[in-house]
Amino acid sequence: MRLRKNFLPRTLADIWCFLLIATFIPITFVFELTIVLPEFHDFGGLFYWITLIAGVFLIMNIKGNMLACMLVDTSIKNEILIPPTDPDERKLWRMCSVCETMAPPRSWHCNTCKTCILKRDHHCFFTGCCVGHRNHRYFLMFLIFLIIGSLYTTIYNSIYLWYLHTETYANYFTLFKMVFPMLMFTVDSSWTNFYLLIYELNVIAFAYSLVLFVYHGQIILRGGVIHERSACKYDLGWKKNLEMVLGTKMHKVWLSPFVESPLPHDGINWQGFLKQTPKNR
Repeated sequence: MRLRKNFLPRTLADIWCFLLIATFIPITFVFELTIVLPEFHDFGGLFYWITLIAGVFLIMNIKGNMLACMLVDTSIKNEILIPPTDPDERKLWRMCSVCETMAPPRSWHCNTCKTCILKRDHHCFFTGCCVGHRNHRYFLMFLIFLIIGSLYTTIYNSIYLWYLHTETYANYFTLFKMVFPMLMFTVDSSWTNFYLLIYELNVIAFAYSLVLFVYHGQIILRGGVIHERSACKYDLGWKKNLEMVLGTKMHKVWLSPFVESPLPHDGINWQGFLKQTPKNR
């Protein structure tokens, strides 16, 4: 697996989004471990360790898949690109005027990454890179574990704020601060507001990642990418479509981003692949 040489975010938007998610997740983990968890379970008890192990598993997969998505090179760089000789199949290829090379089908140029991306889906602000053929798996698993992790902490934090500390948070002023979070620390820069901010960020993370998962998930199940979301001609059925993203060992990828799961396609020669689709049989 080839890694990107320059994986750091390049634009201001990418940098801010990356820093937000990169700092928010560890801070939330420490907050849950030191503030919230001790009020639910006795230190060293069975439920304490179960919750702690589950939290470590979630944060390792969130951060691991996010980092893998950033590191894995899914561009046409260093690829051997040989357009087919058949005129009809050659029409699927196109000349990229920026890269000055023939780009294979489903590859599109990204002005931010400054290269063509194999089976390009979109440019992700939170990872600062494009999601394409080789790192689509890590982006999808990043979303899945972010949904689970943010829901997990939202449930715990909701009980912590609205039930265990009703006298502090159950008032209209708290709702006002949640609607206008930028005013939190201008009115009162206390730990109470900091806890409330973490809670609100988790709610937002859950809602946003869930919307992204539903949006991208239905496209993946149809065998497409964002540019092909309607009537994708590469649709093999939902199981094969998932395998094209998660790899041949897709039932194991949820364990860790380090689990190898080879992709059944090289991301380049789609002209032969088209003959295998149900519509062309």
